[in-house]
Amino acid sequence: MSIPAERQYKITPQDKEIFERDGYWISPKLIDDDQIERLRRAHDRIWSGDWDGDGEPMNYFRLHPNPDAIRKFDNGWWINDEVRTVVTDPFIGELAADLLDTNEIRLWHDQVIYKPGVGDKPTRDGNVGWHQDYGYWQSSDNSNMVTVWIALQDTDISNGAMMTILGSNHWGLVPESDGFFNQNMEELKEKYAGDREWIEEPCILKAGQASFHHGLTFHGSGVNRTNEPRLSVVAHLMPQGTGYRPRVQRHENVRLLGPRPVKGQPFANEYFPVLYKR
Repeated sequence: MSIPAERQYKITPQDKEIFERDGYWISPKLIDDDQIERLRRAHDRIWSGDWDGDGEPMNYFRLHPNPDAIRKFDNGWWINDEVRTVVTDPFIGELAADLLDTNEIRLWHDQVIYKPGVGDKPTRDGNVGWHQDYGYWQSSDNSNMVTVWIALQDTDISNGAMMTILGSNHWGLVPESDGFFNQNMEELKEKYAGDREWIEEPCILKAGQASFHHGLTFHGSGVNRTNEPRLSVVAHLMPQGTGYRPRVQRHENVRLLGPRPVKGQPFANEYFPVLYKR
């Protein structure tokens, strides 16, 4: 069986320059239409509580009572085989390894995200506030991490595409940059921008493409103004040697290191599978 040309793609010096300069890079199509459809069905199964295997999710899951609210499920790979396949994909791991200059890539955790379509309703319930992913991951001792946001339909401003702040990966960790659930985008911009240049750029994706953004890149998204949901699967990835940074910030992943983790203990057990190793 021949491998599609897109699956043979190698990161170029120009790709790496773009990623390091802007804080994100858009891939070619990573998954084919059949896999996209299977992942869309996986969304339906996850939200209905139809899980693969006999295990349980990391946290008890309950749908938000507001139908216009964004849905977010962490570690979908624990309970869905299709999600597991894509977020542990060695090809995606190799692309991430080349962007981060590392010899090994592991899964930090995944997310399954559903943004409802609200049409013309006067609401901002679908907003995802400006944030840095590493603002939530400070129990990791390495901010050089990457998020792979995979679109399961064509995605643009009309259905709530992710927006990045160009070059914000060079700002370092900004205090209190965990603004995901704050839907007042202007308030967050004022809080985080300071005297820095704030340039918003949307990640326009075809179905099956992904944006790879650095753990320090500010990003957020607006309301889905269509009548169809915007679906995505997200892999948060870390480089070789990423370890525990204690007593800074709580994160559920620390519990997966055992009852008495120690400083520098690597996130390198079965809960953090290897995607790619040179």
